[in-house]
Amino acid sequence: MTSSTPGASSPLTTAVLVLEDGTRFTGRAYGAVGTTLGEVVFATGMSGYQETLTDPSYAGQIVLQTAPHIGNTGMNREDDESSRIWVAGYIVRDPARRVSNWRAEESLDDALVRDGIVGISGIDTRALTRRIRDAGAMRGGIFSGPDAELDAGEQLRRVTDAPEMAGQNLSAAVSVTQARVIPAEGERIGNLAVLDLGVKQSTLDNLARLGFEVHVLPQSASFAEIQAVEPVGVFYSNGPGDPSASDAQVAVLREVLDARLPYFGICFGNQLFGRALGLGTYKLTFGHRGINQPVLDKTTGRVEITAHNHGFAVEAPLEGTFESPNGYGRVEVSHVGLNDQVVEGLRALNLPAFSVQYHPEAAAGPHDAHYLFARFRDLVIADMNEKGAE
Repeated sequence: MTSSTPGASSPLTTAVLVLEDGTRFTGRAYGAVGTTLGEVVFATGMSGYQETLTDPSYAGQIVLQTAPHIGNTGMNREDDESSRIWVAGYIVRDPARRVSNWRAEESLDDALVRDGIVGISGIDTRALTRRIRDAGAMRGGIFSGPDAELDAGEQLRRVTDAPEMAGQNLSAAVSVTQARVIPAEGERIGNLAVLDLGVKQSTLDNLARLGFEVHVLPQSASFAEIQAVEPVGVFYSNGPGDPSASDAQVAVLREVLDARLPYFGICFGNQLFGRALGLGTYKLTFGHRGINQPVLDKTTGRVEITAHNHGFAVEAPLEGTFESPNGYGRVEVSHVGLNDQVVEGLRALNLPAFSVQYHPEAAAGPHDAHYLFARFRDLVIADMNEKGAE
């Protein structure tokens, strides 16, 4: 939830960040001026701030950049992951005073103002990161301009009155409302139904480059609407919110699995795949966000450096195989996060379906997990050959 006044903030405009535990930081306004509320989370990438800001998965969240210097390469339309900046608010220590990159089309500050994103700069982001790391992600608010002069008790009340991330379904806010199609590049494989839960443009580009004609469908699409595309496979995208609040999408996914359509899900799509299989999900204390997260691919034994953005995870046994509680046969955890042993991937052994919790498209890098798109293509082709031989 954001309310802001037009125009860029002055370097002298005061801003205050208030956490729900009462912690306060005073700094300077950055971007639009006004008030914004959301869940305060930290992202650890030293680059790729534009991809972070335009990732729809960050809707409802005030993003804290742990890297101290942000904005030096400006913003450009080519690197956007969606049509706008989605973060609820933005926290940086030292914003660049001058853009220095030949591809830049505008400054980060101007982009924040254009999209009405209230931010704060000039605070001790290391201390704030340590606070979130110790206490966990929590609600917060940025108050700048006249709102910075509000009574401290009133500011805290507004923060604690804001909804928590747990229980929120935010896909409708970020999804397309009308289907759109991205033509296949190269040798065409067939139609791919993509349920847009907050999909990133680089994901769609990667799928199209593999030969899929990508049909991007609204998050409210029914199984009948998916079938109408005549897909050779189904993809569930990343997205914001609590997976436990997406019963409709889980029900549709169960119909996809019942029909034995090849399935690939990333991030939110991994959590919904877990729920469709009959597994539970839970909220992480502070989540994984950034482009430097180590993950073990148990199939190859390779450790990959991956890009993450998730505050929820799937509950499943890390070792061996287990039976799907919903009757979809044997399942295994395919990928594990090495920092905290969180489930980072699932594979159904009796169905053509798998998912990962992180972002293999990683437009800002790294590209260690890019092979997963080819793995899905191979799965679809094998399924097509098997059905053609029947």
